[in-house]
Amino acid sequence: MLTIQRHAAIFGFGYEGCELGEFIAQLGREGITLLVDVRLNPISRKRGFSKTALAAALADAGIGYQHMRALGNPKWNRAGFGGDTAELEAARGVYIDQTLGAPAAQEALARIAEAARRETVAIMCFEADERRCHRRLVLGALNDLSDASQPSSGDTRHPGR
Repeated sequence: MLTIQRHAAIFGFGYEGCELGEFIAQLGREGITLLVDVRLNPISRKRGFSKTALAAALADAGIGYQHMRALGNPKWNRAGFGGDTAELEAARGVYIDQTLGAPAAQEALARIAEAARRETVAIMCFEADERRCHRRLVLGALNDLSDASQPSSGDTRHPGR
């Protein structure tokens, strides 16, 4: 199941449980012109979602692709995003302090905000539930950075519904 969260000109996508064709079709339905991959390592056991294959499939659909490693969540911090409330809050704090605060991450955020002024951008990671993914923090940081991304009503859309 593909989970999508809209934040004005920037969407959040998690591809967990989704096939590549369904994923790209949903991007097309939403008018996405640029997909920004915020996984630390853009590899996947899920067919088609590793960097090279994904970029090629997106190009065939007329969608740009950028990997922004600087926004990836370190492997050692991921378990907390699936934990209880205290673990989740701790993992979020670590990500904000150690990743989003870094100069490379700030530069990546500025590039995304600039792109969102020209086109419809989606931020992508694996996790379907944005509340359990660092993707939500990236979108929040973009809100703080500029008016390129405004929070939505919180509606989540699923393909086929």
